[in-house]
Amino acid sequence: MTEISDDYMREQLTRAREFVAVLLKAADGYGKEGSDAVIWEHVRHNFALRAEGSLSVVLPVMDDSDLCGVGIFNASVEEVRTLMDDDPGVRAGVFTYEVHPVRGFPGDGLPQ
Repeated sequence: MTEISDDYMREQLTRAREFVAVLLKAADGYGKEGSDAVIWEHVRHNFALRAEGSLSVVLPVMDDSDLCGVGIFNASVEEVRTLMDDDPGVRAGVFTYEVHPVRGFPGDGLPQ
């Protein structure tokens, strides 16, 4: 493992910024008739948010839990709540969500 000095850590911690994590969960409409079409529009909504830069990371959850996805937003908590309330899956009762302020490091990302 790479050795990390205290000085390096202090410098890096000054670069941390606030982001918003969304935990997307299954609601009563999940898996019901017509929900596949709603989820398709939810995905379209996510692509639009990614294209405009407010949704930085989209992580669909691939297990059998009620957690359906995790998103990292580059927006305020209030803005994210507005965006999520407008999500087709949330509006249709397929998904519900939790919003959590988090800190992260600009430039972090998924490996290519």
